[in-house]
Amino acid sequence: MELHNQLKALADKIHQLKDKIETEESTKHAFVLPFINILGYDTFNPTEVVPEFTADLGLKKGEKVDYAIFQNGNPILIVECKNWREDLNVHNSQLFRYFHVTKTRFSLLTNGIEYRFYTDLEEPNKMDEKPFLEFDITTVKENMVNEIAKFHKSNFDVDSIVDNASSLKYTREIKRLISEELIIPSHDFVRLFANKAYSGRLTERVMEEFKELVQKAFNQTISEKVNDRLNAAINKEAEKQQEDNVETQEPESKIITTEEEMEGFRIVVAILRRKLPVSRIIHRDTQSYFGILLDDNNRKPLCRLHLNGGNKYLGVFDDKKNETREPIQSIEDIYKFEDALLKTVDNYL
Repeated sequence: MELHNQLKALADKIHQLKDKIETEESTKHAFVLPFINILGYDTFNPTEVVPEFTADLGLKKGEKVDYAIFQNGNPILIVECKNWREDLNVHNSQLFRYFHVTKTRFSLLTNGIEYRFYTDLEEPNKMDEKPFLEFDITTVKENMVNEIAKFHKSNFDVDSIVDNASSLKYTREIKRLISEELIIPSHDFVRLFANKAYSGRLTERVMEEFKELVQKAFNQTISEKVNDRLNAAINKEAEKQQEDNVETQEPESKIITTEEEMEGFRIVVAILRRKLPVSRIIHRDTQSYFGILLDDNNRKPLCRLHLNGGNKYLGVFDDKKNETREPIQSIEDIYKFEDALLKTVDNYL
């Protein structure tokens, strides 16, 4: 949680200052060094964070990487920085050369906002072309914070990070491919589903038709799953609220169930038995109202009869379990609300 708060504070600082930052050097001091400090490394200790670290390659001298982070006298991470306005896609070749020379297992390319971590999964001592960890610090999410935390000084373990890097890298790549397929399905992707759904010959015309169908089906599936999750969360909250709002049942001695209430109950049963077994429709009288429940569950009210006061009401419930009191002149008027009562049953079923 502390790391998350520190990253959030740095993100807020970036939003406030970035338009005033003009140079690469300013980017380093305002954005990158604070990030390194958040990871627990002392940016003022030259044995821990080394600026302008020498990375000479063969006869080519004077090559320097912006920062090297050391642990136990060995470089564990080299950092190449660019101006926050620059596109990082054109700069990883420079870091590629540095990685080979410095013998580290990890390198970081950043412009203070985007962060890309690399290692050598595909070939030893040769930096992979694609990062295994990538994030925008201004929009970093909780699951990404857990990955960043592994680079913290107190947690840093080479083997642990490398073991996890492969999963991160290829999961990220698969997610990217899925996103691309959802936008513009490839021929192979469409054929995979067309082969299983269509029994005829897959002509060019059929494939073109299925391209649109596959795209639509996948997007609808994702939307439905999102809606299901939202509805489940809403229903859970509504049930909790309903449970909290359930009125405490009065002592039995204070409750008098009238014949009029029982007659009203029988009318409700007559309406609801079209969709429910009679055994599931239960009445529970209180001093304030006569409640009719599904499965004798306070969290599943079917309706309420308010017959003891000067005015009579039928309490009906919407899909969020909010009660609306409808005035009635006699219990026979309950039949006028047949649709509302049956809809309440549908909401539970």
